[in-house]
Amino acid sequence: TGFAGTNGVVLVRPEAATLLTDFRYTERAAPLEAFMEVRQVDRDVMKSACEHLAELAPDAERVGFESAHMTVAQHERLAVAAPAAPVATTGAVERLREVKDAGEQEAIRRSAALIEPVLDRVAAAGLAGRSERDVAWSVQEAFHDLGAEGLSFPSIVAAHERGAQPHAEPGEDVIGPDTFVTIDLGCVLAGYCSDCTRTFATGAVPQRLRDAYAVCLEAQLAALEGIRPGLTGKEADAIARDIIAAAGFGEHFGHPLGHGVGLEVHEDPRLSAVSSATLEPGMVVTVEPGIYLPGLGGVRIEDLVIVTESGCERLTGYPKELTTLG
Repeated sequence: TGFAGTNGVVLVRPEAATLLTDFRYTERAAPLEAFMEVRQVDRDVMKSACEHLAELAPDAERVGFESAHMTVAQHERLAVAAPAAPVATTGAVERLREVKDAGEQEAIRRSAALIEPVLDRVAAAGLAGRSERDVAWSVQEAFHDLGAEGLSFPSIVAAHERGAQPHAEPGEDVIGPDTFVTIDLGCVLAGYCSDCTRTFATGAVPQRLRDAYAVCLEAQLAALEGIRPGLTGKEADAIARDIIAAAGFGEHFGHPLGHGVGLEVHEDPRLSAVSSATLEPGMVVTVEPGIYLPGLGGVRIEDLVIVTESGCERLTGYPKELTTLG
C-alpha cells in the first residue's frame, strides 16, 4: 500500500481493500484513500480486523492470513472471529512485488545513484587510521547530505580478519595498513532501497587475498553477463559459484548470490542454490559473490541490477578494479 506506519492491517477482498490503523496514523494514511478505504480503529488493529471481517466479508468462503507475519495469539483470535476457517498463505503479497513497474524502477535507480558519490567521499577521506565505526558513520552522514531518507540497512565496514564475517558489525578497532576493507552500503529514497558492496585495499595485502579478489571479480562479472529473463535463481547462483569452486575457494562462499531489492532491502526473488524463482524483466536483484577466509579477511563485490528484456541494467557504477586507499 505504501503505508509507512507501524500499526496497520489490510483486509483485501476481491473487489476492494480496507486499511485499519489507529489515530496516530490516520493523517499519514490519507493519501491511500485514492485507491482503498481507510478506517480509524483502536490500537489493537488485529482485534478490530476480526470485528470488521463479518461486516466486510460476510459471505467469505475462505479467509487467508499471512502465516509468516501472524503470531499464534493473533491466529487464535482470528480463528474465532473469521466468517470462515482461516487459511495460511505464504508469499502472496511478496510475489506481487517481485516485478517492479517503471515508477518503482526509477525510484530504485535514484536510490542507487547516491551510492557512487558516497563511495567517492569515503575514498577521498581514506581508510587507514580510522575506525570501522567512524567510516560507517561517515557513510550515513554522506547519504543524509545527498538527500537520502535513511539507510536501507546498517552499513557494514569490515577490515582485517573481520572481513571474513559477511555481516560484520563495524567496531572501534582502527583500520591498519595492508588489509582489505569491505564496505556494504545502501540507502532509502522515495521509499525504495539500494544495495552495493565494494572491497578496498589499504596497502600490500597477502597474495591469497589478492587471489580471492581476482576470483570473486571474475565470478561477479560472469554472473552479471549471464543475468537474463528465463534464468532461474539456481542457475544464476551456479554461474558465480562454479567459478569460485573451480579456483579452490568453494567452501569460503557460503551465502546466496543475491536477492531482490525494493521496498525492503531483502525480498524476493532469491538467487541461491535452492531458489525456484525464474527471472523476469522488471525484477531488481543484487549480484554479490563473496570469499571469506577466516583469520585473514574477505572480499565481496556487489552490484544492483534490473533484469531487462535481453539481460540486465547495472545501477551501481562505482569501479570494481582493486583499489588501494591510504
